[in-house]
Amino acid sequence: MSVNRPNAGSASEETAAPPPVPGTGDTTPAPDQEDHGRGILKSIATGSSLVAILAVVLSIILGGLLIALTDEDVAAASTYFFSRPGDTLLAAWEAASGAYAALFQGAVFNPGADSLGLMFRPLTETLTVATPLILAGLGVAVAFRAGLFNIGAQGQIILGAMFAGWIGFSWHLPFGLHLLFVVLAGFVGGALWGVIPGLLKARTGAHEVIVTIMLNYIAIYLVGFLLTTPSFQNPGSSNPISPRLDDTAVFPQILGPQFRLHLGFLVAIAATYGVWWLLNRSTVGFELRAVGANPFAARTAGISVTKGYVVVMMLAGGLAGLAGVAQVAGTERVLTSGIAASFGFDAITVALLGRSHPWGVFFAGVLFGAFRAGGVQMQTLTGTPIDIVLVVQSLIVLFIAAPPLVKAIFRIDQKKTAKARKGSKNQLVSGGAA
Repeated sequence: MSVNRPNAGSASEETAAPPPVPGTGDTTPAPDQEDHGRGILKSIATGSSLVAILAVVLSIILGGLLIALTDEDVAAASTYFFSRPGDTLLAAWEAASGAYAALFQGAVFNPGADSLGLMFRPLTETLTVATPLILAGLGVAVAFRAGLFNIGAQGQIILGAMFAGWIGFSWHLPFGLHLLFVVLAGFVGGALWGVIPGLLKARTGAHEVIVTIMLNYIAIYLVGFLLTTPSFQNPGSSNPISPRLDDTAVFPQILGPQFRLHLGFLVAIAATYGVWWLLNRSTVGFELRAVGANPFAARTAGISVTKGYVVVMMLAGGLAGLAGVAQVAGTERVLTSGIAASFGFDAITVALLGRSHPWGVFFAGVLFGAFRAGGVQMQTLTGTPIDIVLVVQSLIVLFIAAPPLVKAIFRIDQKKTAKARKGSKNQLVSGGAA
């Protein structure tokens, strides 16, 4: 019997996977070096949606307990807990429920507002804050699907905002055309910052986590430096801030000037659909998912892993760059050194919570936008520190990164095992009766 073997003399990575040779550009580690780490990343980033939902529920419960433990009324009632335990439990419930009710009131619906529009204004604030989270989260999620851990969304947001901001205040074009160039410039800026770790990963084997973290610092100090130069600094100001973007270069408000929700939210929806279509309906998306599933098998099947790494990081950076556009042309309308805030790092959590699925990332971004928008109202009405929102977000990351812990707490595997045993027992009984 003859066995067809790949041509040993072929230099194409699509037909063979030879050992890495210094200087050839193909330095992909051997399977046994990456399988373990890749498997962990894959299980965390693309695990069960049920685990993600339960992680959010568990985090909210623990956050409520922390609110109760730090409440003054609960502390006072706990001094006589053994004589009247109901008072302590009632005070704890009122503290936690009151804080979360205020959070809901500041993030979704305010029944005490004077008009119907103002009642739903908190929801528009949530969607406004969620816009850059969704776009940056999509950038992180796309890289996850290709097996890469993109920690550089923060720097990519900054570069996108830099490119978009410069076009916005230095060019003077008609409405529509100007905004189009601003959006394209933001995408290109983020894509250029994202393609660097992609190329280094593909050609030299450099770890994308290290490279993207370093690029974050470069971007932070780069924008700080540029804002002190005549090309970027606002004339007549000593503060590191750019001139205001032209009115033709900013996203118009969807619901009017009394609401901050702008056209960038529709861009986020379009980007979510586009990423979903790309990953699930296109040949490029299939190749990227194949590279993420097993780059060595993908190479054997004729898929260019090198090209996949470059393309996916360029796309991821471009999506994060759009988040920078949403910031500089949507809410801020000027370029500052803090234009990215912490959106780039929060985007990692959003992508994990969304399980790297585009629509999952979309709803996770809305949830985190609600946390951010409602946290201020919660602190104002109840005195609960806004840091509790960060605690809840951190707990979500913790539980998502430890699926067995969530399953053990809710006894998911035990219930499945018990149900399977019961089904097998019923089959044996019915078989014996027959």
